[in-house]
Amino acid sequence: MSLTVKEAIETRRSIREYVQEPIPKEKIMEILRLASLAPSAWNTQPWRFIVITDETKKRELQKAANNQKQVGNAPAVIVVTSDMEDVLGNVGQFAHPNMSPEAKERLKETLENTFSPVHVEARGQWAAGQTYIAIGFLLLAIRSFGYDSSTMLGFNPVQVRELLNLPEHVQIPAIVALGKRAETGNPHHRHPLEKIVTWIE
Repeated sequence: MSLTVKEAIETRRSIREYVQEPIPKEKIMEILRLASLAPSAWNTQPWRFIVITDETKKRELQKAANNQKQVGNAPAVIVVTSDMEDVLGNVGQFAHPNMSPEAKERLKETLENTFSPVHVEARGQWAAGQTYIAIGFLLLAIRSFGYDSSTMLGFNPVQVRELLNLPEHVQIPAIVALGKRAETGNPHHRHPLEKIVTWIE
């Protein structure tokens, strides 16, 4: 099953009950490949994805996520993290290969000048903001394969870091449950465009 972007957007729902059927690893990897194509400032790509299918680990994660049932119920759960310190320590990994050595050096200097004066926590928050773009891509990629998801911001980040042995500087923008829906889910209820769109002509 493959949906267009329009179909994926219009049929996406927040699902909390899932069919108890594993998702092939290669499909999850393709979903994550598509999510990784999201844009980011300076192409920094600070997002990282931790995929959990182990039942014991999911139950432990569920406790850290306010006991939200979709964490334990979904066949797979993705903990979306961002690591700005890894980004700053590995500029050469995301500098485009078409860039000249001089351009790569300027990129490195720009990042150092921009982020060196900034506290680690603030740098992490900036990276988390970039990562939310990838989360949007992730949700649509999941739906385009005929799967469903639930995005969660309600969890204890300290407990999640401890559970996954993550350094303190790593941010956790969201946890995403995914699988095939075992419920219909609520239809979209959104503001009319007249409320959220302003034209300046």
